[in-house]
Amino acid sequence: MNTLDTIDRKIIAILQRDGRTTMQELADKVGLSVSPCHRRVKLLEERGVITRYIATVDQTSLGLHVSVFISIKLARQKEEDLDRFAKAISGWDEVLECYLMTGNRDYLLRVVAADLPSYETFLKTKLTRLDGIASIESSFALSQVKYSIALPV
Repeated sequence: MNTLDTIDRKIIAILQRDGRTTMQELADKVGLSVSPCHRRVKLLEERGVITRYIATVDQTSLGLHVSVFISIKLARQKEEDLDRFAKAISGWDEVLECYLMTGNRDYLLRVVAADLPSYETFLKTKLTRLDGIASIESSFALSQVKYSIALPV
């Protein structure tokens, strides 16, 4: 993969803050005319550096007041068991993030729910019904200190 130069990094930083920035505004901020700026953005998209444009939404405005971090230990760590778990949880809207981990646990999930009864329903009707789980440990977030999807450039 080609390395990113200073202008590419500026483009990325600006678009991470505001994906709705117009091409003219972006070009002005990075010191290019519109056409070369547009070409750079297209190249960043084609190279997979910029993967998509999204709107971030406050979870509490959607009634999702509970954030839970769940540590999962599987009974076995064979490839087919890992794949089965990953495939199952990838279709659940409540799971916002899932990481395969090193250490004492196999997976770390970030899950949102409206309230404790909703989380209990998720736990009982989905997570505990998966075969091959040895243990589930839930940690509830009391408040969010920092949240960012912008990567340091």
